[in-house]
Amino acid sequence: MQTALQLAQDNARLTAAVIACRKLLHRRSLVAAAASVVPLPGLDWAVDAALLSRLIPEINTRFGLTSTQIGQLEPRQREQVQKAVAMVGSALIGKLISKEVVLRMARKVGVRLTAGQAAKYVPLAGQAISAAVGYSAIRYLGEEHLKDCVRVALAAQLILPAPDLKANSASSS
Repeated sequence: MQTALQLAQDNARLTAAVIACRKLLHRRSLVAAAASVVPLPGLDWAVDAALLSRLIPEINTRFGLTSTQIGQLEPRQREQVQKAVAMVGSALIGKLISKEVVLRMARKVGVRLTAGQAAKYVPLAGQAISAAVGYSAIRYLGEEHLKDCVRVALAAQLILPAPDLKANSASSS
């Protein structure tokens, strides 16, 4: 199975977008891991949902795949993007990200998250397992979405927007 970086196929803008998104994904996954350690029932789910509801649109923005960005494309290019999205089968590209969509995503890794939820009540080792599960769940979902974005950009021959330096520095904090 190829990674998002391998899928970028030496395309400089795609590679740069993947690298920037992976940094963002890593930071958000660390927050999820920290929330997973806290032994409050449901806190990690709430944090994961909040993280994903902001992370997915940020990734879409970097690839020029928000509904607004797609709407601004020329009709032929917009049709290519819509066909590519349908081909990839993503429910997260070019859409408004709602709680329902985030919950549908979380179901993909639900068993992992449930195991992590139970593990957090075991002192030390359980909290470490819970943190690892929380990190890997967000990382997995983000990476899968990242691969979908790369596939759509390649299939639609989409020219990515130039990197927004303000957005890069704002998401670094």
